[in-house]
Amino acid sequence: MLRIEYAYWLIAAFLIYTGARNLRERHGWRAAFWLLLGALFGGGDYVLGQQALGNLLPAQIAGATVIALAMLAPRLHRHAHADSGHTEWRLQSAIRLGHKLFVPALLIPLVTLLVALFGAYLSIAGHAVFAKPQMTLTGLALACVVALFAAARVARTPVRHGIAEGRRLLDAIGWAALLPLLLAALGEVFTQSGVGAAIAALASDNIPTGSALACLLVFALGMVLFTVIMGNAFAAFPVMMAGIGLPLLIHQHGANPAILGSMGMLCGYCGTLLTPMAADYNLVPAALLELRNPYGVIRAQVWSAVSIFIVTFAMMWMLVFR
Repeated sequence: MLRIEYAYWLIAAFLIYTGARNLRERHGWRAAFWLLLGALFGGGDYVLGQQALGNLLPAQIAGATVIALAMLAPRLHRHAHADSGHTEWRLQSAIRLGHKLFVPALLIPLVTLLVALFGAYLSIAGHAVFAKPQMTLTGLALACVVALFAAARVARTPVRHGIAEGRRLLDAIGWAALLPLLLAALGEVFTQSGVGAAIAALASDNIPTGSALACLLVFALGMVLFTVIMGNAFAAFPVMMAGIGLPLLIHQHGANPAILGSMGMLCGYCGTLLTPMAADYNLVPAALLELRNPYGVIRAQVWSAVSIFIVTFAMMWMLVFR
């Protein structure tokens, strides 16, 4: 049975490989960062198991490791690997392969979707192939492995070259590769800590709750602000909906929930264009393209974000209370 734990162990192996290669090349800080992160991925099951038994020491060590990662992150400056004269070869190979290069990338969503839809029905000798908990994530991990072998087949190169290129990209991205993981946890932390209730209390004390326009403006701007803080509109949405959307706009002023939710999310996406916390969209491309300014992507998107927000808010005001 394929379980999500296998994916974490595979990621741990890749991170340890990346750290070992950096250690061999005498990039000490970078090696320490990836090795510690690999240890966290590989030892997660053990930490949870020991915590369930009442032994808190492994969890405390894991917490100290996270603090160590935060201290090491500023030392992970952009690092370009030696090209070794491969640039011209890569260009000629890309021209020769053409659209075939998209095959491995397209296999990732395709295999993931197939596992999500049909994985529950697959079995071998009466045993399910995929564990039902987090089946989609397991399928995503399997899809990445399939895409790696497909890329090697398309490019007619050994699989180890793909692993080496993955390591090069991970070094180029640096600590920003962790932001999606941190943001996923941050949204849950905000929800569990009652930030929505606090926002509701602040709104009641500081804005004219009898004004539908004022409440709607605070909701829209709050979606932008919390998306900038969290880096993810999906994490900001439950906070703003619990604090302002549901009690004030929907219950008090009769706003249409479908329109408020969909257009409120679009306001949040405007915040995505403005924040380095949305690493996948704003920091990773800057690192991969080796831009001089790591925030160059954000600077190019500012006026687009402002324009989209203004139009979206105007449409919300016209439609949400009809």
